[in-house]
Amino acid sequence: MQLAPPARPTRLRGHSHLLRLPGPPALQPFPPPDFQLLMLQTKYWSIELRKRLKPVKNMDPEAAGPPIIKVTPLQQMIASCTGAILTSLMVTPFDVVKIRLQAQNNPFSKGKCFLYSNGLMDHLCVCDEEGNKAWYKKPGRFQGTLDAFLKIIRNEGIKSLWSGLPPTLVMAVPATVIYFTCYDQLTVLLRSKLGEGESHIPIVAGIVARLGAVTVISPLELIRTKMQSKKFSYEELHQFVSKKVSEDGWISLWKGWAPTVLRDVPFSAMYWYNYEVLKKWLCAKSGLCEPTFMINFTSGALSGSFAAVVTLPFDVVKTQKQTQLWMYDSRKISMPLQMSTWAIMKNIVAKNGFSGLFTGLIPRLIKIAPACAVMISTYEFAKSFFQKQNARRQQY
Repeated sequence: MQLAPPARPTRLRGHSHLLRLPGPPALQPFPPPDFQLLMLQTKYWSIELRKRLKPVKNMDPEAAGPPIIKVTPLQQMIASCTGAILTSLMVTPFDVVKIRLQAQNNPFSKGKCFLYSNGLMDHLCVCDEEGNKAWYKKPGRFQGTLDAFLKIIRNEGIKSLWSGLPPTLVMAVPATVIYFTCYDQLTVLLRSKLGEGESHIPIVAGIVARLGAVTVISPLELIRTKMQSKKFSYEELHQFVSKKVSEDGWISLWKGWAPTVLRDVPFSAMYWYNYEVLKKWLCAKSGLCEPTFMINFTSGALSGSFAAVVTLPFDVVKTQKQTQLWMYDSRKISMPLQMSTWAIMKNIVAKNGFSGLFTGLIPRLIKIAPACAVMISTYEFAKSFFQKQNARRQQY
């Protein structure tokens, strides 16, 4: 800054003294800096800045963008219930036609049991009626799968394609709701603890969720089979359960739990891991941040098919063990035949070779692939719908 020159003295008329006009104030020099104080202040503010930035450092990558809208557990239950019902409605007709074709080729005698699948669970059903009154005994003279579909719709009405479905939904829907809701809740919990990049989270969450669902449903499945076989009243059913518990203990209500777990738990672990991997891969290939309905559908079908092939031997063992348990409970055999899972597996290999463990591969794939695809895509679509609803509520 350029300073003004000092004022010159001026002589005032009538005065003998000189008057000097004031100039600008003199600039005072800055005191020497206190380097010790400066260092302390710098250290203090660096610590404060680190404290405030610490939560941002551990934040998820997605959190840097728009806030994530969460779905409540109730909304997850509604989404899984919707997916379960829709899956049953779409997959059950194929199993009904399959059972009708089996009954036509090898008529079911009274007391014979067969498996009924609604796309969510396999149920052991018992032929308990003579004649042609039961839906699976009605004559049709079918000449193939397509012919069976057309004749059932034309002669018996379209409702016959869902014969036997309502009783199985009583357990299949709650089991699916427990399974999917637990999986999502566990996934969120583990990701908050371990981070988003941990690849083993779907495996752990899938195993724990399936264990919980199987443990809850196993006693109910035993009771349902017993009610179907002898038409028990509720009082007689209570007496049956009390007697079974007093004779064999509470653990007797979980007969058949082990083979079910051996099949369902590995299936769940492989299914969820492959599903998450495929979904991310397809999103990356498509250049999308969020999966579409078709990406979820394709990922579900492929991951379900792979898990179905790997776990098929345990499914074959589970079916044989369920049949033996039923024959033993109905007094058709005096004692169960080789009830150990590994003993049954060795017996199958000895009789039919290693390929015997993969009996029914094609029918299982035809059933599992569309069921997994419809269920997961419907579930994710419903969750996406609830996310949008929650986002709108937060805006207003």
